Amino acid sequence: MRRTNDLGRDPVGKLVLRLAIPTMLAQLVNVLYSIVDRMYIGNIPDIGGLALAGVGVCGPIVTLLSSFASLVGLGGSPIMAMRMGEGRKEEARRILNNCFLMLLVLSLVLTVSFLLAKDHLLMWFGASEITFPYANTYMTIYTAGTFFALMANGMNNFLICQGFSGLGMATVMLGAVLNIILDPIFIFGLKMDVAGAALATVISQMASCAFVLGALLRKRMPVRLGWGGFDGAIMRRVLVFGLSPFLIIATDSVLLIILNTVLQRYGGPGLGDTLVTCATIVQSYLLLITMPMGGMTLGTQPVVSFNFGAGAPERIKKAIQTIVILCLIFCGVMMVVTYTVSPLFVRLFTSDGEIAARSVRYIKMFTCMIIPLAVQYPLVDETTALGRVRRALFCSLFRKSVFLAGLLLLPYFFGAEATFFSEPIADLVAATVTTILFVRGFPQVLLECTHGGERRVI
Repeated sequence: MRRTNDLGRDPVGKLVLRLAIPTMLAQLVNVLYSIVDRMYIGNIPDIGGLALAGVGVCGPIVTLLSSFASLVGLGGSPIMAMRMGEGRKEEARRILNNCFLMLLVLSLVLTVSFLLAKDHLLMWFGASEITFPYANTYMTIYTAGTFFALMANGMNNFLICQGFSGLGMATVMLGAVLNIILDPIFIFGLKMDVAGAALATVISQMASCAFVLGALLRKRMPVRLGWGGFDGAIMRRVLVFGLSPFLIIATDSVLLIILNTVLQRYGGPGLGDTLVTCATIVQSYLLLITMPMGGMTLGTQPVVSFNFGAGAPERIKKAIQTIVILCLIFCGVMMVVTYTVSPLFVRLFTSDGEIAARSVRYIKMFTCMIIPLAVQYPLVDETTALGRVRRALFCSLFRKSVFLAGLLLLPYFFGAEATFFSEPIADLVAATVTTILFVRGFPQVLLECTHGGERRVI
Protein backbone atom coordinates (compact mmCIF):
# COMPACT_ATOMS: atom_id res chain seq x y z
CA MET A 1 0.00 0.00 0.00
CA ARG A 2 1.32 3.43 -0.93
CA ARG A 3 2.37 5.44 2.15
CA THR A 4 3.49 8.79 0.70
CA ASN A 5 2.21 11.26 -1.88
CA ASP A 6 4.26 13.58 -4.06
CA LEU A 7 2.11 16.71 -4.08
CA GLY A 8 4.16 18.29 -6.85
CA ARG A 9 4.53 15.44 -9.34
CA ASP A 10 1.90 12.73 -8.86
CA PRO A 11 -1.04 12.79 -11.33
CA VAL A 12 -3.47 15.33 -9.89
CA GLY A 13 -6.64 13.29 -10.28
CA LYS A 14 -5.27 10.22 -8.53
CA LEU A 15 -3.58 12.38 -5.91
CA VAL A 16 -6.84 14.12 -5.03
CA LEU A 17 -8.61 10.77 -4.71
CA ARG A 18 -5.89 9.33 -2.47
CA LEU A 19 -6.18 12.30 -0.12
CA ALA A 20 -9.95 12.82 -0.32
CA ILE A 21 -11.25 9.29 0.28
CA PRO A 22 -9.49 8.60 3.62
CA THR A 23 -10.50 11.96 5.07
CA MET A 24 -14.05 11.48 3.82
CA LEU A 25 -14.22 8.07 5.53
CA ALA A 26 -12.73 9.50 8.72
CA GLN A 27 -15.43 12.16 8.86
CA LEU A 28 -18.10 9.58 8.10
CA VAL A 29 -16.94 7.60 11.13
CA ASN A 30 -16.98 10.82 13.14
CA VAL A 31 -20.63 11.37 12.17
CA LEU A 32 -21.50 8.24 14.10
CA TYR A 33 -20.59 10.06 17.29
CA SER A 34 -23.25 12.64 16.51
CA ILE A 35 -26.10 10.39 15.46
CA VAL A 36 -25.77 7.03 17.25
CA ASP A 37 -26.98 8.47 20.57
CA ARG A 38 -29.98 9.98 18.81
CA MET A 39 -30.86 6.73 17.05
CA TYR A 40 -30.94 4.75 20.29
CA ILE A 41 -32.67 7.51 22.25
CA GLY A 42 -35.41 7.86 19.65
CA ASN A 43 -36.25 4.18 20.13
CA ILE A 44 -36.59 4.24 23.92
CA PRO A 45 -40.06 2.81 24.62
CA ASP A 46 -42.80 5.33 25.44
CA ILE A 47 -40.52 8.39 25.76
CA GLY A 48 -38.42 8.12 22.56
CA GLY A 49 -39.86 11.13 20.72
CA LEU A 50 -39.72 13.51 23.65
CA ALA A 51 -36.28 12.29 24.74
CA LEU A 52 -35.00 12.81 21.19
CA ALA A 53 -36.35 16.37 21.21
CA GLY A 54 -34.58 17.03 24.51
CA VAL A 55 -31.26 15.65 23.28
CA GLY A 56 -31.74 17.55 20.02
CA VAL A 57 -31.71 20.78 22.02
CA CYS A 58 -28.38 19.67 23.53
CA GLY A 59 -26.79 18.87 20.15
CA PRO A 60 -25.82 22.41 19.12
CA ILE A 61 -24.59 23.15 22.65
CA VAL A 62 -22.36 20.08 22.51
CA THR A 63 -20.99 21.25 19.15
CA LEU A 64 -20.42 24.72 20.58
CA LEU A 65 -18.36 23.20 23.39
CA SER A 66 -16.37 21.18 20.84
CA SER A 67 -15.64 24.30 18.78
CA PHE A 68 -13.27 25.43 21.54
CA ALA A 69 -11.20 22.30 20.86
CA SER A 70 -10.93 23.49 17.24
CA LEU A 71 -9.93 26.97 18.41
CA VAL A 72 -6.82 25.52 20.08
CA GLY A 73 -6.22 22.38 18.03
CA LEU A 74 -6.61 23.91 14.57
CA GLY A 75 -4.93 27.10 15.78
CA GLY A 76 -1.87 25.50 17.33
CA SER A 77 -1.13 22.49 15.12
CA PRO A 78 -0.27 24.49 11.93
CA ILE A 79 2.13 26.69 13.93
CA MET A 80 3.72 23.64 15.52
CA ALA A 81 4.11 22.01 12.09
CA MET A 82 5.84 25.16 10.79
CA ARG A 83 8.31 25.12 13.69
CA MET A 84 9.03 21.44 13.07
CA GLY A 85 9.66 22.19 9.40
CA GLU A 86 12.08 24.94 10.42
CA GLY A 87 13.94 22.49 12.65
CA ARG A 88 12.94 24.40 15.81
CA LYS A 89 11.92 21.35 17.80
CA GLU A 90 12.08 23.00 21.22
CA GLU A 91 9.81 25.81 20.03
CA ALA A 92 7.39 23.22 18.65
CA ARG A 93 7.35 21.54 22.06
CA ARG A 94 6.55 24.85 23.75
CA ILE A 95 3.60 25.35 21.40
CA LEU A 96 2.30 21.86 22.23
CA ASN A 97 2.62 22.50 25.97
CA ASN A 98 0.89 25.88 25.70
CA CYS A 99 -2.01 24.37 23.77
CA PHE A 100 -2.41 21.64 26.37
CA LEU A 101 -2.60 24.29 29.11
CA MET A 102 -5.13 26.30 27.08
CA LEU A 103 -7.38 23.26 26.65
CA LEU A 104 -7.03 22.46 30.35
CA VAL A 105 -8.12 25.96 31.39
CA LEU A 106 -10.89 26.14 28.77
CA SER A 107 -12.34 22.80 29.87
CA LEU A 108 -12.45 23.97 33.49
CA VAL A 109 -14.05 27.33 32.64
CA LEU A 110 -16.59 25.82 30.23
CA THR A 111 -17.55 23.02 32.63
CA VAL A 112 -18.26 25.39 35.50
CA SER A 113 -20.00 27.98 33.28
CA PHE A 114 -22.31 25.50 31.54
CA LEU A 115 -23.21 23.64 34.73
CA LEU A 116 -24.21 26.92 36.37
CA ALA A 117 -26.13 28.26 33.36
CA LYS A 118 -27.50 25.11 31.72
CA ASP A 119 -31.03 25.34 33.14
CA HIS A 120 -31.60 28.78 31.62
CA LEU A 121 -29.72 27.94 28.43
CA LEU A 122 -31.75 24.82 27.70
CA MET A 123 -35.06 26.67 28.06
CA TRP A 124 -33.82 29.57 25.95
CA PHE A 125 -32.47 27.23 23.27
CA GLY A 126 -35.63 25.26 22.50
CA ALA A 127 -36.50 22.93 25.41
CA SER A 128 -40.07 22.85 26.65
CA GLU A 129 -41.38 22.01 30.10
CA ILE A 130 -41.90 18.43 28.89
CA THR A 131 -38.53 17.90 27.17
CA PHE A 132 -36.43 19.83 29.70
CA PRO A 133 -35.83 16.85 32.06
CA TYR A 134 -34.30 14.81 29.22
CA ALA A 135 -32.20 17.71 27.98
CA ASN A 136 -31.07 18.54 31.51
CA THR A 137 -30.01 14.95 32.27
CA TYR A 138 -28.03 14.59 29.05
CA MET A 139 -26.39 18.01 29.30
CA THR A 140 -25.40 17.64 32.96
CA ILE A 141 -23.57 14.37 32.38
CA TYR A 142 -22.00 15.47 29.09
CA THR A 143 -20.80 18.79 30.51
CA ALA A 144 -19.12 16.97 33.40
CA GLY A 145 -16.96 15.24 30.78
CA THR A 146 -15.99 18.41 28.91
CA PHE A 147 -12.31 17.91 29.78
CA PHE A 148 -12.18 14.58 27.94
CA ALA A 149 -14.05 15.93 24.89
CA LEU A 150 -11.82 18.98 24.50
CA MET A 151 -8.59 17.05 25.05
CA ALA A 152 -9.52 14.22 22.70
CA ASN A 153 -10.58 16.53 19.87
CA GLY A 154 -8.05 19.31 20.41
CA MET A 155 -4.89 17.29 21.05
CA ASN A 156 -5.62 14.85 18.22
CA ASN A 157 -4.59 17.58 15.78
CA PHE A 158 -1.08 17.50 17.24
CA LEU A 159 -0.78 13.81 16.44
CA ILE A 160 -1.82 14.38 12.84
CA CYS A 161 0.49 17.37 12.28
CA GLN A 162 3.46 15.19 13.29
CA GLY A 163 2.61 12.74 10.51
CA PHE A 164 0.67 10.20 12.60
CA SER A 165 -2.58 10.40 10.62
CA GLY A 166 -3.21 6.71 11.36
CA LEU A 167 -3.18 7.39 15.09
CA GLY A 168 -5.47 10.36 14.52
CA MET A 169 -7.92 8.13 12.68
CA ALA A 170 -7.63 5.49 15.43
CA THR A 171 -8.56 8.12 18.03
CA VAL A 172 -11.80 8.91 16.22
CA MET A 173 -12.66 5.27 15.56
CA LEU A 174 -11.93 4.21 19.14
CA GLY A 175 -14.44 6.70 20.52
CA ALA A 176 -17.07 6.02 17.86
CA VAL A 177 -16.93 2.22 18.11
CA LEU A 178 -16.92 2.26 21.91
CA ASN A 179 -19.91 4.60 21.92
CA ILE A 180 -21.83 2.29 19.57
CA ILE A 181 -21.13 -0.67 21.86
CA LEU A 182 -21.91 1.07 25.15
CA ASP A 183 -25.08 2.89 24.06
CA PRO A 184 -27.44 -0.12 23.95
CA ILE A 185 -25.87 -1.58 27.10
CA PHE A 186 -26.47 1.56 29.16
CA ILE A 187 -29.71 2.75 27.54
CA PHE A 188 -31.59 -0.55 27.30
CA GLY A 189 -29.58 -3.16 29.22
CA LEU A 190 -29.15 -1.05 32.36
CA LYS A 191 -32.36 0.93 31.66
CA MET A 192 -30.59 4.27 32.12
CA ASP A 193 -32.37 5.88 29.13
CA VAL A 194 -30.98 9.36 28.30
CA ALA A 195 -28.48 9.23 31.16
CA GLY A 196 -27.05 6.04 29.65
CA ALA A 197 -26.52 7.70 26.28
CA ALA A 198 -24.68 10.62 27.86
CA LEU A 199 -22.56 8.33 30.05
CA ALA A 200 -21.62 6.16 27.06
CA THR A 201 -20.48 9.27 25.20
CA VAL A 202 -18.38 10.53 28.11
CA ILE A 203 -16.71 7.13 28.60
CA SER A 204 -15.96 6.95 24.88
CA GLN A 205 -14.40 10.40 24.94
CA MET A 206 -12.44 9.43 28.04
CA ALA A 207 -10.96 6.49 26.12
CA SER A 208 -10.08 8.72 23.14
CA CYS A 209 -8.51 11.28 25.47
CA ALA A 210 -6.36 8.64 27.19
CA PHE A 211 -5.28 7.30 23.78
CA VAL A 212 -4.27 10.74 22.47
CA LEU A 213 -2.40 11.84 25.58
CA GLY A 214 -0.70 8.46 25.87
CA ALA A 215 0.48 8.71 22.27
CA LEU A 216 1.80 12.26 22.73
CA LEU A 217 3.73 11.19 25.83
CA ARG A 218 5.50 8.31 24.08
CA LYS A 219 9.28 8.51 23.64
CA ARG A 220 9.06 7.80 19.90
CA MET A 221 6.93 10.91 19.34
CA PRO A 222 9.05 13.58 17.55
CA VAL A 223 7.57 16.31 19.74
CA ARG A 224 6.47 14.96 23.10
CA LEU A 225 3.93 16.53 25.39
CA GLY A 226 5.42 18.04 28.53
CA TRP A 227 4.89 20.82 31.05
CA GLY A 228 6.40 24.30 31.05
CA GLY A 229 7.50 26.98 28.64
CA PHE A 230 4.19 28.80 28.88
CA ASP A 231 4.05 32.09 26.99
CA GLY A 232 1.18 34.54 26.48
CA ALA A 233 2.49 35.52 23.03
CA ILE A 234 2.30 31.90 21.86
CA MET A 235 -1.23 31.57 23.18
CA ARG A 236 -2.34 34.75 21.42
CA ARG A 237 -0.88 33.51 18.13
CA VAL A 238 -2.72 30.19 18.53
CA LEU A 239 -5.98 32.05 19.09
CA VAL A 240 -5.43 34.17 15.96
CA PHE A 241 -4.77 31.07 13.83
CA GLY A 242 -7.72 29.18 15.29
CA LEU A 243 -10.26 32.00 15.14
CA SER A 244 -11.51 31.25 11.62
CA PRO A 245 -12.37 27.53 12.12
CA PHE A 246 -13.72 28.33 15.57
CA LEU A 247 -16.10 30.97 14.20
CA ILE A 248 -17.29 28.67 11.43
CA ILE A 249 -18.10 25.82 13.83
CA ALA A 250 -19.43 28.06 16.60
CA THR A 251 -21.76 29.99 14.30
CA ASP A 252 -23.11 26.70 12.96
CA SER A 253 -24.00 25.77 16.53
CA VAL A 254 -25.62 29.13 17.18
CA LEU A 255 -27.74 28.78 14.04
CA LEU A 256 -28.96 25.34 15.09
CA ILE A 257 -29.82 26.72 18.52
CA ILE A 258 -31.85 29.46 16.83
CA LEU A 259 -33.51 26.85 14.60
CA ASN A 260 -34.72 24.88 17.63
CA THR A 261 -35.85 28.05 19.38
CA VAL A 262 -37.81 29.25 16.34
CA LEU A 263 -39.48 25.87 15.84
CA GLN A 264 -40.49 25.73 19.49
CA ARG A 265 -41.85 29.27 19.40
CA TYR A 266 -43.84 29.05 16.17
CA GLY A 267 -44.84 25.43 16.68
CA GLY A 268 -46.35 26.23 20.05
CA PRO A 269 -47.29 23.76 22.79
CA GLY A 270 -49.06 21.45 20.34
CA LEU A 271 -46.38 21.15 17.65
CA GLY A 272 -43.13 22.61 18.99
CA ASP A 273 -41.67 19.43 20.49
CA THR A 274 -42.57 17.43 17.39
CA LEU A 275 -40.82 19.93 15.11
CA VAL A 276 -37.69 19.95 17.30
CA THR A 277 -37.66 16.14 17.19
CA CYS A 278 -37.93 16.24 13.39
CA ALA A 279 -35.21 18.89 13.17
CA THR A 280 -32.90 16.63 15.18
CA ILE A 281 -33.41 13.82 12.66
CA VAL A 282 -33.02 16.22 9.72
CA GLN A 283 -29.76 17.60 11.08
CA SER A 284 -28.47 14.07 11.62
CA TYR A 285 -29.16 13.30 7.97
CA LEU A 286 -27.51 16.51 6.79
CA LEU A 287 -24.35 15.54 8.70
CA LEU A 288 -24.08 12.48 6.44
CA ILE A 289 -23.64 14.93 3.57
CA THR A 290 -21.71 17.87 4.98
CA MET A 291 -19.13 16.10 7.16
CA PRO A 292 -17.84 13.63 4.52
CA MET A 293 -17.82 16.42 1.94
CA GLY A 294 -15.95 18.68 4.36
CA GLY A 295 -13.48 15.85 4.88
CA MET A 296 -12.89 15.65 1.12
CA THR A 297 -12.34 19.38 0.67
CA LEU A 298 -10.16 19.86 3.75
CA GLY A 299 -8.17 16.71 3.06
CA THR A 300 -7.24 17.89 -0.43
CA GLN A 301 -6.14 21.40 0.61
CA PRO A 302 -2.45 20.39 0.72
CA VAL A 303 -2.50 19.71 -3.04
CA VAL A 304 -3.64 23.26 -3.76
CA SER A 305 -1.41 24.92 -1.15
CA PHE A 306 1.71 23.01 -2.17
CA ASN A 307 1.33 23.75 -5.87
CA PHE A 308 0.58 27.40 -5.20
CA GLY A 309 3.87 27.64 -3.36
CA ALA A 310 5.59 25.64 -6.12
CA GLY A 311 4.29 27.98 -8.84
CA ALA A 312 2.25 25.33 -10.71
CA PRO A 313 -1.00 27.03 -11.81
CA GLU A 314 -2.12 24.23 -14.12
CA ARG A 315 -1.94 21.71 -11.30
CA ILE A 316 -3.97 24.08 -9.12
CA LYS A 317 -6.69 24.39 -11.75
CA LYS A 318 -6.78 20.64 -12.29
CA ALA A 319 -6.93 19.96 -8.53
CA ILE A 320 -9.81 22.37 -7.93
CA GLN A 321 -11.73 21.04 -10.93
CA THR A 322 -11.28 17.49 -9.66
CA ILE A 323 -12.37 18.38 -6.13
CA VAL A 324 -15.50 20.19 -7.36
CA ILE A 325 -16.42 17.29 -9.66
CA LEU A 326 -15.89 14.84 -6.80
CA CYS A 327 -18.21 16.87 -4.55
CA LEU A 328 -20.85 17.16 -7.29
CA ILE A 329 -20.82 13.40 -7.82
CA PHE A 330 -21.08 12.78 -4.07
CA CYS A 331 -23.99 15.21 -3.65
CA GLY A 332 -25.69 13.80 -6.74
CA VAL A 333 -25.56 10.35 -5.19
CA MET A 334 -26.85 11.72 -1.87
CA MET A 335 -29.72 13.43 -3.68
CA VAL A 336 -30.78 10.04 -5.06
CA VAL A 337 -30.37 8.53 -1.59
CA THR A 338 -32.58 11.27 -0.14
CA TYR A 339 -35.50 10.37 -2.41
CA THR A 340 -35.11 6.62 -1.99
CA VAL A 341 -33.53 5.68 1.34
CA SER A 342 -34.36 8.59 3.65
CA PRO A 343 -37.54 6.89 4.98
CA LEU A 344 -35.39 3.96 6.14
CA PHE A 345 -32.93 6.39 7.76
CA VAL A 346 -35.75 8.11 9.64
CA ARG A 347 -37.05 4.77 10.89
CA LEU A 348 -33.75 4.26 12.70
CA PHE A 349 -34.73 7.16 14.96
CA THR A 350 -38.45 6.73 15.52
CA SER A 351 -41.39 4.39 15.10
CA ASP A 352 -43.87 7.24 15.42
CA GLY A 353 -45.72 7.52 12.12
CA GLU A 354 -46.34 11.27 12.27
CA ILE A 355 -42.77 12.15 13.24
CA ALA A 356 -41.41 9.79 10.56
CA ALA A 357 -43.60 11.26 7.80
CA ARG A 358 -42.78 14.83 8.78
CA SER A 359 -39.05 14.09 9.04
CA VAL A 360 -38.88 12.56 5.56
CA ARG A 361 -40.67 15.59 4.12
CA TYR A 362 -38.44 18.03 5.98
CA ILE A 363 -35.28 16.18 4.90
CA LYS A 364 -36.31 16.63 1.27
CA MET A 365 -37.00 20.32 1.88
CA PHE A 366 -33.76 20.89 3.81
CA THR A 367 -31.47 19.17 1.27
CA CYS A 368 -33.08 20.16 -2.03
CA MET A 369 -30.14 22.49 -2.86
CA ILE A 370 -27.20 20.25 -1.97
CA ILE A 371 -25.97 20.41 -5.58
CA PRO A 372 -25.11 24.15 -5.19
CA LEU A 373 -23.67 23.21 -1.78
CA ALA A 374 -21.29 20.87 -3.64
CA VAL A 375 -19.80 23.99 -5.23
CA GLN A 376 -19.83 26.14 -2.10
CA TYR A 377 -17.83 23.75 0.06
CA PRO A 378 -14.81 23.15 -2.22
CA LEU A 379 -14.54 26.75 -3.40
CA VAL A 380 -14.51 28.08 0.18
CA ASP A 381 -12.00 25.51 1.43
CA GLU A 382 -9.69 25.78 -1.58
CA THR A 383 -9.85 29.58 -1.34
CA THR A 384 -8.49 29.08 2.17
CA ALA A 385 -5.81 26.75 0.78
CA LEU A 386 -4.74 29.55 -1.59
CA GLY A 387 -4.20 31.87 1.38
CA ARG A 388 -7.35 33.97 0.88
CA VAL A 389 -8.57 33.33 4.41
CA ARG A 390 -10.59 36.53 4.77
CA ARG A 391 -12.42 35.96 1.50
CA ALA A 392 -13.18 32.36 2.46
CA LEU A 393 -14.42 33.46 5.88
CA PHE A 394 -16.65 36.09 4.24
CA CYS A 395 -18.21 33.48 1.92
CA SER A 396 -18.83 31.12 4.83
CA LEU A 397 -20.32 33.78 7.10
CA PHE A 398 -22.41 35.18 4.22
CA ARG A 399 -24.09 31.78 3.83
CA LYS A 400 -24.79 31.68 7.55
CA SER A 401 -26.22 35.22 7.44
CA VAL A 402 -28.67 34.23 4.71
CA PHE A 403 -29.60 31.13 6.72
CA LEU A 404 -30.20 33.29 9.80
CA ALA A 405 -32.40 35.69 7.84
CA GLY A 406 -34.44 32.73 6.62
CA LEU A 407 -34.82 31.37 10.15
CA LEU A 408 -36.18 34.68 11.39
CA LEU A 409 -38.34 35.72 8.42
CA LEU A 410 -39.79 32.57 6.84
CA PRO A 411 -41.75 31.28 9.86
CA TYR A 412 -42.98 34.80 10.62
CA PHE A 413 -44.62 35.10 7.19
CA PHE A 414 -45.32 31.48 6.23
CA GLY A 415 -45.52 29.44 9.44
CA ALA A 416 -43.27 27.09 11.40
CA GLU A 417 -42.71 24.49 8.66
CA ALA A 418 -41.32 27.14 6.29
CA THR A 419 -38.28 27.31 8.60
CA PHE A 420 -36.90 24.21 6.86
CA PHE A 421 -36.53 26.16 3.61
CA SER A 422 -33.88 28.39 5.23
CA GLU A 423 -31.10 25.91 4.43
CA PRO A 424 -31.73 25.47 0.67
CA ILE A 425 -32.20 29.22 0.16
CA ALA A 426 -28.88 29.87 1.91
CA ASP A 427 -27.17 27.12 -0.11
CA LEU A 428 -28.32 28.52 -3.45
CA VAL A 429 -27.66 32.20 -2.72
CA ALA A 430 -24.29 31.61 -1.07
CA ALA A 431 -23.06 29.23 -3.78
CA THR A 432 -23.92 31.83 -6.42
CA VAL A 433 -22.05 34.61 -4.61
CA THR A 434 -19.07 32.38 -3.80
CA THR A 435 -18.78 31.23 -7.41
CA ILE A 436 -18.86 34.81 -8.71
CA LEU A 437 -16.17 35.92 -6.25
CA PHE A 438 -14.03 32.89 -7.02
CA VAL A 439 -14.26 33.29 -10.81
CA ARG A 440 -13.39 36.98 -10.54
CA GLY A 441 -10.45 36.48 -8.17
CA PHE A 442 -8.98 33.21 -9.42
CA PRO A 443 -7.10 34.64 -12.45
CA GLN A 444 -5.24 37.03 -10.15
CA VAL A 445 -4.31 34.14 -7.87
CA LEU A 446 -2.93 32.18 -10.83
CA LEU A 447 -1.01 35.24 -11.98
CA GLU A 448 0.63 35.57 -8.56
CA CYS A 449 1.40 31.86 -8.64
CA THR A 450 2.96 32.07 -12.13
CA HIS A 451 5.19 34.99 -11.16
CA GLY A 452 6.18 33.41 -7.87
CA GLY A 453 4.54 36.16 -5.88
CA GLU A 454 4.75 35.88 -2.13
CA ARG A 455 1.73 34.15 -0.73
CA ARG A 456 -0.43 36.59 1.17
CA VAL A 457 -3.57 36.41 3.25
CA ILE A 458 -6.36 38.74 2.12
